[in-house]
Order: sequence, then C-alpha cells, then structure tokens
Amino acid sequence: MSDQSEALKARIEPYVAAGGSAVGDRAAMEAFLALRLALEAGVVRAAEPDPASPTGWRVNAWVKQGILLGFRIGQLRSLDYGLSFVDKDTYPARRLNPDQGIRLVPGGSSVRAGAYLARGVVMMPPSYVNVGAWVDEGSMIDSHALVGSCAQIGKRVHLSAAAQVGGVLEPVNANPVILEDDVLVGGNCGVFEGCIVRRKAVLAAGVILTRGTPVYDVVRGEVLRATADRPLLIPEGAVVVPGARAVSKGHAKDWGLSLYTPVIAKYRDEKTELSLALEDLLR
Repeated sequence: MSDQSEALKARIEPYVAAGGSAVGDRAAMEAFLALRLALEAGVVRAAEPDPASPTGWRVNAWVKQGILLGFRIGQLRSLDYGLSFVDKDTYPARRLNPDQGIRLVPGGSSVRAGAYLARGVVMMPPSYVNVGAWVDEGSMIDSHALVGSCAQIGKRVHLSAAAQVGGVLEPVNANPVILEDDVLVGGNCGVFEGCIVRRKAVLAAGVILTRGTPVYDVVRGEVLRATADRPLLIPEGAVVVPGARAVSKGHAKDWGLSLYTPVIAKYRDEKTELSLALEDLLR
C-alpha cells in the first residue's frame, strides 16, 4: 500500500468506527472527499491485482467502508446538473426538427462521483457507472449498460448493450465483480455477486453469472463453482454461451424440464479473434 493510501486509510477508519456521530463532522466530510478524489484519480481502488492472493485480487475493505461513510454523512440536496459530452468531432449529434417527422426521446449517461474512468473510455447513452467502480483504458460501455459500485473493469473491455455488471459494496470484505483486460461481454449479459472473469474471456449474449451458477466447461470436462472462500472464476480466454442442463429427479424430470446454465463451448482462437476485430474500429 502506498503512503498516500495509508494516510487516507488512517483518516477514514476513525469516522467509520464513529458510526452516526460522524454525521455533521466537518473533518469526517473532508476525509471522505479526499477519498472520493483519490478514487476518481485512480490512486486508490476497492480491489486491486495481488499475485499473492489465490484469486489474483485483493479487496480493500477500508475503501468500501469509506464509500459507505459518504452515504452515512451525506445530506439530501437539490442538484442541478448541466449536460456534458465528449466525442469524436467527425460524429456530432444530428440536428433534427419537427418537420422531419422523427421522434427523438431524450436519454443520458451518468458517472457518479468517486468512480474512476481512464483515458479512452467510451460511454454510449444511456449508461451508468456507480461510485467506487474502476474502468480502465480503452473500454467501451454501450447503451443501457451498468457498471455497479466497486466493480473493476480492465483495459479494452466491451460491455455490449444492456450488459449489467453488478457491484458488491457490502459486505465490505466481499470480492467485487471483476472483468480483466480484453473481456467481451455480450448484450443482455449479467455478471453478479463477485464473479471474476479472466482476461480475454468472451461472454456470449444472454449469459448470466452469479455465485450460485455452475459453469460447465465441455472443453476441459470440468464444472466450475464458487466455494465458501472463492468466487466463481471464468478462465482466461473462455468463450461462454447460454446452455441448459436436464433436471434429473422429481416432477421436473417427469416433465422433461431443463435449467439454465452457462457453458464454456470453446476457448479463444484465430476465428474468435477475427470476429472481434471490429472492436478497435469503433473507438
């Protein structure tokens, strides 16, 4: 941990321990605002790579506690935000008028204070990044996509339309959802409850990953599950598609029912790389 992180931790922890008495304390607010600025600058993060950890990641519980401190000491206020966008000058917004007979419904995107977005990140409206999240260089957050609180998004990740990356703010020592570098998340996917998706993995449209979801790797002949002390881990380069498994007992068996399950159908190869080659052209 850097000296700056240690100093922030030492400032935050007494106000976390103070509970409700921190409300209205100017010094508590100043400590929280220092943490929020550090989160936005990428100086500290809710979870970070750690080669010594079994998962390769370490959760910084004190950072999560500091984020929760902000909710505790915050007051309800009327907030008036202007709209601000940054995009390529070759693709400005079209100017429409009623005579064209086109109905354009307003939409918008938002990044909450205390989230980190690296240079080169692209957000398409409407999308949302919550407090404590980390989104690294060159990643794209597509329309209707969500990056939840404390989620960690690596470099060159593409969250396709309506992808949901759940955050894990509480409990503070729990692993947040982590997508490592070069992960592709298809449309209408959901990654929740602290799952870790290793670099270059591909989640096909409609894949849902939770802590209780078994993932069937038909390539390696394994069934991947979370344990009491380990989140669900999707291997590097895995291509995960929606699948089903037959129910083996009871009325469900008699009725021929199946349950949803993700399936690792293959690992990334040259054909997969070619199908993803257009990603760079969109930036």
